[in-house]
Amino acid sequence: LEASVVMDKVMHSEPGFGFNVMTGEYCDMIAAGIVDPTKVTRSALQNAASVASIFLTTESAMVDIKEDGPAMPPMPGGMEGMY
Repeated sequence: LEASVVMDKVMHSEPGFGFNVMTGEYCDMIAAGIVDPTKVTRSALQNAASVASIFLTTESAMVDIKEDGPAMPPMPGGMEGMY
């Protein structure tokens, strides 16, 4: 499934026509019960684009690399009465 093909078909269709990702079909969104508030959808897209642009323009990213090694030893005993 190519996003550019889906967007092209939806953009050149009648208002209310869209792509249902759950079923993989094009349909009338209102008749299918898919109604998103415009402000919420717009905000989600803006935030996603913002995060993506920050990540792409960052010169480095911190990641945790798992090191294969022996497990940490258990805590020693003998500390009774300490709460």
